[in-house]
Amino acid sequence: MTQQPRLLSLQERHATLERQIAAEGARPQPDALSLGRLKRAKLRLKEEMQRLRPAR
Repeated sequence: MTQQPRLLSLQERHATLERQIAAEGARPQPDALSLGRLKRAKLRLKEEMQRLRPAR
């Protein structure tokens, strides 16, 4: 099955956000506001990816 370019782009952005969340969480004093923003952005991307995936 061929993936749509938009879906691939979203998956890459999702992975980037995941790495940013992990890096922020690993800091001695993580910024809760930044973590919240990153997690909400990641959730929005996840929801959009689910909408773009074909129904099974």
